[in-house]
Amino acid sequence: MHLEPHEAATLPRHLLEAHVVSLVRQCPSLRALRGAHARLLRLRLPRLTYAFALSKLLASSAASTSTSYARNLFDQIPEPTTFCYNSLIRALSASSDPTKDAFLLYRGMLRAGAPPPNSFTLAFTIKACAVVPALGEGQQLHSQAFRHGLEPSPYVQTGLLNLYARCEEVALARNVFDGMIEDKNLVAWSSMISGYSRLGMVNEALDLFREMQAAGVDPDEVTMVSVISACAKAGALDLGRWVHAFIDRKGIKLDLELSTALIDMYAKCGQIERARWIFDEMVERDTKAWSAMIVGLAMHGLAEDALGLFSRMLQLKVRPNNVTFIGVLSACAHNGLVDDGRRYWSTMQEMGIKASLENYGCMVDLLCRSGLLGEAYSFVTDMPILPNSVIWRNLLVASKSSNRIDIVELASKKLFELEPQNSENYVLLSNLYASNSQWDRVRYMRKMMKDNNVTVVAGCSSVEINGHMHKFVVSDGSHPEIKEIRLVLREIADRVLRAGHKPWTEAVLHDVGEEEKEVALCEHSERLAIAYGLLKTKAPHVIRVVKNLRFCPDCHEVTKIISKSYDREIIVRDRVRFHRFIGGSCSCKDFW
Repeated sequence: MHLEPHEAATLPRHLLEAHVVSLVRQCPSLRALRGAHARLLRLRLPRLTYAFALSKLLASSAASTSTSYARNLFDQIPEPTTFCYNSLIRALSASSDPTKDAFLLYRGMLRAGAPPPNSFTLAFTIKACAVVPALGEGQQLHSQAFRHGLEPSPYVQTGLLNLYARCEEVALARNVFDGMIEDKNLVAWSSMISGYSRLGMVNEALDLFREMQAAGVDPDEVTMVSVISACAKAGALDLGRWVHAFIDRKGIKLDLELSTALIDMYAKCGQIERARWIFDEMVERDTKAWSAMIVGLAMHGLAEDALGLFSRMLQLKVRPNNVTFIGVLSACAHNGLVDDGRRYWSTMQEMGIKASLENYGCMVDLLCRSGLLGEAYSFVTDMPILPNSVIWRNLLVASKSSNRIDIVELASKKLFELEPQNSENYVLLSNLYASNSQWDRVRYMRKMMKDNNVTVVAGCSSVEINGHMHKFVVSDGSHPEIKEIRLVLREIADRVLRAGHKPWTEAVLHDVGEEEKEVALCEHSERLAIAYGLLKTKAPHVIRVVKNLRFCPDCHEVTKIISKSYDREIIVRDRVRFHRFIGGSCSCKDFW
């Protein structure tokens, strides 16, 4: 119904408000809302009715991306209600600084004379904090929820659970999850599973997923992306296959995001052929799908395939992004393709794609791996953005066999400034001194670590056996089958010795005897995991290991011998790339 000003003046308030609601509902866009706002202004509505109209416009604008328009509407309301505050807080979730904007508005509600917050107020504010995410502000809101008696609200609890999960505070998230009084909804289950997934806690994520099914809650695409992501991070192929079969069995729609997650999972679990099959079967592919496939191929050292796929992507007019170029540049780095890497770097700049720190890191990695330390150093010092710790660490590692003391000193100084508590920085510098038998300096670095309460992150490797991830750290004696594992290790040592291998004891950076160094090498985490794989599986089962650090050089040589001596295929995913061992050789061609 179209109203003229003189007609509006004769209508009772409830009919005017009904007209306002009808008008706002017919606005599918921000432009239409602005048009409706202009028509309402022409009607010269009474003060209370106009305030009501503004609140409805504000509520509708919360779904748009124009936070400035929402703020303008809010400022025109003489006495904003809790509903108005909630609408603006919801709109501010899309601002450039959602935590600050939404949190400040919420604090404004707590002043005298403002309407009291309700469960939706807290839920919307918590959601805004989860975007960043901001743990400190979220915990303050948790306290506020308790103080106002709103903590039992399922909206507040779900919001807190999602916030803590996004902050990787899984213990706090689990406390909220376990304390949910009403039946847990799909969002709560998915958020908790996502929290475990973010930390690669695949066993916990899968256990909770099974509990979810037992509780009669049907998963959706979002849930399955989290479960698949957990399998990808842990390298749990058998579990990933089971989840994929579950998706097919339950008829869950394979949308773009879920298909991309499956590509990522199979690639990170060492089945790059399966990842490629899923990619090729996709009817529609976006930039994320192309990027996932290119990054996966690069991780496996398949540079020719990765770069070929990138060329095809450009031919099909699919615009790449930063992640795409991470895959392209890392493919060049893993195969020493310096000229190609320089060319693709220029291509990225010509396309107007702003380089991220990860892109810069890939170029530095490429130059360092190829022995171009001087060029890498110049590249870093000319960067328009401040280099991060990863870039400085690459320079420090590359300078190990050089005489560039200036680079060593600058890189170590920057690392200690950026990450004074990161043990890896101390270990890298200590290793550099140890490789030159500078044991006094090694001891000094250890003293610095002790004085600064820095603890070393141990090398950790995991292997999947019968759908369960078994984790090992160096010289790990905690596994229930450690006696049997050590028997396999002794057998491996005998076969390796007969093959003529001499232990590369330089990998043990301690001032101890050669015999002690050889013993230490035998119980590196990746060897324990491979030994357990040999103990529990038979050929042709592929042994798949995931390691949190880079592959030890001596363990790399030994694994080549194991693959030939035992006639077993062994795939190891370290922090940098995949190593596929077959018949005594590795897919990396000893360049990693």
